[in-house]
Amino acid sequence: MTLAYISIVIGFIMLAWGADRFVLGASAIASNLGISPLIVGLTVVAFGTSFPEMLISGVAAWEGNLGLAIGNAIGSNITNIGLVLGTTALIIPLTIHSDTLHREFPILFVVMVFALFLLLDNELGRGDGILLIIAMLAILYWIVSLALRTRKTDPIKAEFAAEIPYHMPTSKAATHFSLGLIILFISSKILVWGAVSIAKSFGISDLVIGLTIVAIGTSLPELAASVMSAIKKEHDIAVGNIIGSNIFNLLAVVGIAGVIHPSTFVEEVISRDYLLMFVLTVVLFAMAGFRRNGHINRWKGGLLLCIWVGYLFYLYQTSI
Repeated sequence: MTLAYISIVIGFIMLAWGADRFVLGASAIASNLGISPLIVGLTVVAFGTSFPEMLISGVAAWEGNLGLAIGNAIGSNITNIGLVLGTTALIIPLTIHSDTLHREFPILFVVMVFALFLLLDNELGRGDGILLIIAMLAILYWIVSLALRTRKTDPIKAEFAAEIPYHMPTSKAATHFSLGLIILFISSKILVWGAVSIAKSFGISDLVIGLTIVAIGTSLPELAASVMSAIKKEHDIAVGNIIGSNIFNLLAVVGIAGVIHPSTFVEEVISRDYLLMFVLTVVLFAMAGFRRNGHINRWKGGLLLCIWVGYLFYLYQTSI
């Protein structure tokens, strides 16, 4: 049992470090290929922080733990809004300036409705997974097209430009990228093994472990990225990372799990967890998404964090 706890701690540390190396290397390679900082930021940087969720859910699905895979994806989305944005806004209130982000808010709603339509029968089939992945590719194309049209006026471009390692040689970038990818895969295996072991020893479902311990751990890159971006006054990146990550989780992470291991899941995923994710997204949109220069102040951040803590307490009570 002790080994399972140690494996989770080591897995989380390796996961965070591997994700950082992966994003650093991928960003530098893209920059060296002459790709616009706005494109790199909205794709590589924004979605790269969700790569841990994708690998963990893929590994969990491969080993037959669909509950852990889906719990990780939906739990990460809940954690991203409640814990990550809530904590970030408590530290530094956030103001959204980017037109691109205001257009991504409605896209996130469309994605949630689309994924809900596929999952309402409490079954994630291989066809559902393929449709989710196709939708992810379509949205990536839309984001890139939008960025190309607004690259001269969108203020988020300057924030992304400040974060990209322009002078890193391609060989060094490739080393970071490869090493990060290897570490991410190894840490995913270690973490899934530890999480499943703990779930079995306490009689807790893989779903709840995915919604809590694993979701918190895989959201650590988003937490670090958002807090550091807020400290650097890059508020659009802090919020953009969360929007991009949540889109990626619902489409790519859940989609890959469905392709690898199609199966059914318990009804609570929709009636409890997906519902809360939807409500939190609506609350976030009400706080910051309706108008330009939307503001998430400290009391709003505190509200998001309290909702997340209450959700964890509810899961704890129902699990016991």
